[in-house]
Amino acid sequence: MNTNSRWGVVIGGGNGIGAACCKVMAQRGWQVAVIDLDLKAAEAVAKEVGGVAYSLDISDLEAVEQLAEKIEREHGRPTGMVVAAAAFQDKYAPDEFPMDLWRRIIKVNIEGSFNANRVFASRMARSGGGSIVNVASIVAHAASPQHAYGPTKAAVANMTRNFAAQYGKSGVRVNSVSPGAVLVDRVKARAPGRYATDIDAQMALGRRIQPVEIAEGIEFLLSDRASAITGVDLMIDAGWAVANSWHIYGGVPGPMAEGNAPPQGVDPSLE
Repeated sequence: MNTNSRWGVVIGGGNGIGAACCKVMAQRGWQVAVIDLDLKAAEAVAKEVGGVAYSLDISDLEAVEQLAEKIEREHGRPTGMVVAAAAFQDKYAPDEFPMDLWRRIIKVNIEGSFNANRVFASRMARSGGGSIVNVASIVAHAASPQHAYGPTKAAVANMTRNFAAQYGKSGVRVNSVSPGAVLVDRVKARAPGRYATDIDAQMALGRRIQPVEIAEGIEFLLSDRASAITGVDLMIDAGWAVANSWHIYGGVPGPMAEGNAPPQGVDPSLE
């Protein structure tokens, strides 16, 4: 039984933002259950952070319920949850979008997120409270060629507000983050050379985001430092949203001094 009050689960913790969350949370004193469809990936992260690993298809409600029961029985009821699991897509025109893929993205990202929030929020509510952070996206806030992924992330942001209102008086806080262009392997593979430079130019900070920078925001929202914050979608986008209109006028101003690296204290080993 885990007696640490900072006991959290990270769904989608085997890679990318989810893995960075596990590492940051462990650094901040959380005990972590690393949950992923890919058990080997989850086990690798769990070994690194001293946590436990489980496999889960988040789109299967019965599987989510069974895993929540198993985790509670073996380690105690979690007080924190991150939902970072998602299905992604390449760029398709609507009339060319493979419908099997479209349905899979809808099922994982909307139904899966609902499953996790439904199961874990209700359990937290019955035991005195907790905190949940869902991972949405900047494409929830603007038009994009992400004709399945974008709408699902808008749904996640709305779902977050609904759960925040539903369970607030039971001591459960529910927030979301909307990451911008994050330097995970999937994005790096799609953004070589000139394209990557163009992306950086669209950010007020002039660069893309490290996974650990998203994880720091998530851990803050999970923690008691955010005890009065619920129902919020925190954009962690390197200033993409605020810089959007500047491109009509030739782009955001360049640096007044050399260099615009991630702030000191960002541990590259957490990327």
